[in-house]
Amino acid sequence: MTADDLRRRRAAAQLLGERAGAAVEHLLAVQAQDLRAARLALRARGAASSAADVDAELRDGSLVLAWLLRGTLHLVASEDYAWLHALTGGLTATTNRRRLARLGVADPERGLKAIEGALAAEGPLDRAALTERVRAAGVPAEGQVVPHLLSLSASRGTILLTGEEFALTGDRFGPPPDRDAALAELARRYLRGHGPATAADLAAWSGLGLRAARAGLSAIGGEIVADGELVDLAGRGPAAPSPARLLPAFDPYLLGWKDRSFAVGAALARRVHPGGGMIRATAVDDGLVVGTWTMPGGRVVLEPAGLGSAFAVEVRAVEHF
Repeated sequence: MTADDLRRRRAAAQLLGERAGAAVEHLLAVQAQDLRAARLALRARGAASSAADVDAELRDGSLVLAWLLRGTLHLVASEDYAWLHALTGGLTATTNRRRLARLGVADPERGLKAIEGALAAEGPLDRAALTERVRAAGVPAEGQVVPHLLSLSASRGTILLTGEEFALTGDRFGPPPDRDAALAELARRYLRGHGPATAADLAAWSGLGLRAARAGLSAIGGEIVADGELVDLAGRGPAAPSPARLLPAFDPYLLGWKDRSFAVGAALARRVHPGGGMIRATAVDDGLVVGTWTMPGGRVVLEPAGLGSAFAVEVRAVEHF
């Protein structure tokens, strides 16, 4: 498989060519620690004409925000929450507890009880309100204490985000499938939005490790084809070049594989990924990153500036989103 073919197939799997309404379900999970960036990722794939579209789906429960893959906040379809949480929701629990101990919280259960009790009694609350409830329960609430308590509660499947507020999950999601079935579904759905890819790519994206990734891919062996270490769902052929797109920071296209050099050349690698876990907003043409962009004062600024004509339609769309 040539480098161009690999890039174009991955761009097509990411819906950068074909606009699709159900992008979250197709991609399985969209990183959303920056909710505005997640909204813009859906815009780039034709799944939202405004930020209000995404917020409406959060309010009606068809989409949820939860700490899942790699212990990071993701936007997922509600029907995918239970099994994804069963596989990946507890990845940061031990880290949360250790960090809370270092922050002087000897009894995190007390803080969890304050958070979950407040949500049960009062309904959805934002972080500021929950911080006050934690403090009122006699638990230190300074610095990163409350974020770690919230993440720990989420790791148990007790709470999730509904936009800017936290709420109890309750029993609305039903029981998850067994682990083997969940690993098979993870592999299948990952390839739908990311293939061709390797087991190492799936392991890095999910945070589950190489053994689990290989088990999932093995379980769907009759549904996939291999090209060396690369595997993909059977029946997917070469893809056409995708049009110019403005992708936000932390876009799934730059987070879905262990190595992003297929889309980001060496000359732009440091600009796109400056360090500290940051992935900047990018200008992408035919699946290849050709620049970056910012939006000071509500106006898109492209770097290098000469990209303007190729991205004029995208610039107008982002500025009016």
